[in-house]
Amino acid sequence: MVGIKIGIIGGSGFYSWDEFKHEKEESYTTPYGAPSDKLVSGKIDGIDVVFLSRHSHDKRFNPTEINYKANIDALRQAGVTHILAATACGSLKEEKKPGDFVILDSFIDRTSKRKQTFYDLSNPDDHSCAFIPMCPSFL
Repeated sequence: MVGIKIGIIGGSGFYSWDEFKHEKEESYTTPYGAPSDKLVSGKIDGIDVVFLSRHSHDKRFNPTEINYKANIDALRQAGVTHILAATACGSLKEEKKPGDFVILDSFIDRTSKRKQTFYDLSNPDDHSCAFIPMCPSFL
């Protein structure tokens, strides 16, 4: 896939996997501060991949302490074109059992100690659609 670089954000319990062939680790500085961890670049089946551990490889960040803006900006700086994020979460549907694999089309974000967007309305030319929780290409 020419021009594609996939960013994978690993959540709770997802810190590495055997199929990922590590090539290098890199630290990034962003206007939002430091990301959760170094970005690890490599390949999966010939596809360029950049991995970031959301809670850090040594699990030092709780969900409310994660600098999400810095994480996303570091992936952008690394040239990532698409992001997949793994997470452990609950469901409002009783038929979903622990261990089921699902792809979200919407979610309830119960975190409250962080800003929810990159856009702070300080620039009147910034217009964005804030009511669609997921990229249309996944729906």
